[in-house]
Amino acid sequence: MIWNIKSLVDRLKEGVKEAVETAIEERLTNSKDIQRREGVVAERETTWKDQLYRREAEIERQELQLRLEREAFEKEKGLHNGGTASTQNNQDGALEITVGGERYRCLRYHKPKK
Repeated sequence: MIWNIKSLVDRLKEGVKEAVETAIEERLTNSKDIQRREGVVAERETTWKDQLYRREAEIERQELQLRLEREAFEKEKGLHNGGTASTQNNQDGALEITVGGERYRCLRYHKPKK
């Protein structure tokens, strides 16, 4: 009977030992899985941040380009809209044009014939 009890205890020990080893292997596998998932998440986050920085840089570049184009347009608009022309009853029939505060005289001005 003692031998039966001893063999039963030995089998129980082996069963517990196998269960503990299996649990340890599962935990190691889960730990490796978690580390792999963390790596994937970190990689995605890095990619996302890189894309965000590139988009912000592109937006800043486009805003600068628009600002420069607007300034150039305003300068050109000022040149086109800033002038006034008036004819005067001068003896030579010259047309006087004022652009940006400067006066110009056109001596050979002819009205188009209809």
